[in-house]
Amino acid sequence: MNPILSLLLRLPLHGLGLLVWPLPRSWELRLGRALGRLALALDAKRRPIAEDNLRRCLPELGEAERARLLRANYEHYGILLLELAHMMTPIPGHWRRYAARVSRLEGFENWRKVHERGKGVLFCSAHLANWELMAAAGAMGGIPLTITTRHIKPEWLHLWWERARLSAGVRCVYQPRTMPTVMKRLRDAESVGFVVDQYMVPPMGQKQAFFGAVVDTLAAVAPLAHRTGAGIVPVKQIRSGDGIVRVIIEPEVPLDGDDAQVNQALTSRVEGWIRAEPAQWLWVHRRFKNAHWSGADRKTQAA
Repeated sequence: MNPILSLLLRLPLHGLGLLVWPLPRSWELRLGRALGRLALALDAKRRPIAEDNLRRCLPELGEAERARLLRANYEHYGILLLELAHMMTPIPGHWRRYAARVSRLEGFENWRKVHERGKGVLFCSAHLANWELMAAAGAMGGIPLTITTRHIKPEWLHLWWERARLSAGVRCVYQPRTMPTVMKRLRDAESVGFVVDQYMVPPMGQKQAFFGAVVDTLAAVAPLAHRTGAGIVPVKQIRSGDGIVRVIIEPEVPLDGDDAQVNQALTSRVEGWIRAEPAQWLWVHRRFKNAHWSGADRKTQAA
């Protein structure tokens, strides 16, 4: 990136990090909700995507209910923005301290039971509440964790984000060349995290049922479990009304059936999480590209 453009990007990001650094959590929540409502009024690009997703996925809701949910969803984005801004605070160790303050890890024994078999653990999660806090809470809780994610641009931002994650003990492996590292981590009886709620391009993505649609979804988890003997452990995160992000490790998913059946069980689990906390999911994501919808509405969402 051009050095001048890089500087122009650094200044507001680090500035926002310094702005949120001293905020009490209650102020942060109120400010985040206000920012979300402002974004809802101004967002001409992503709002129609969210509205379309809500209409298709939750047809049982009336127009007024969907409008209230959309507002709550954008309030969530405002809070999420301020939470992630803590990763940009140029104060050493701040992200780790902040994550420890606002997150709580539950169900640790569910991970430990699988970990003790010595075959590794495949965590499956979703973009609920704050997934960066989920990873940080797990690693700080004593889980040797590597997450699969994307390389971001510009490079200085990628390196900064990586350092923030590492400060909480979270290691990363970046798409598309993830498998060698994933296999090594599992051989070392460590844990690898995947998010399985986004659109995934074939061949890594395969058709699965999700919210009344059949759509391409990450299909790597079940084959990895069958091949390596690693256990599949779901983990969800929910932001409570007091601002605490509860990171809940659920019991292991049994490997009942073939790869397609196990992957579908995971996708259905994620759908259940989202239905329980719909305001805290990424409805602005183009999740349903090339989807085939059940019922009368069979239109596909444009790429």
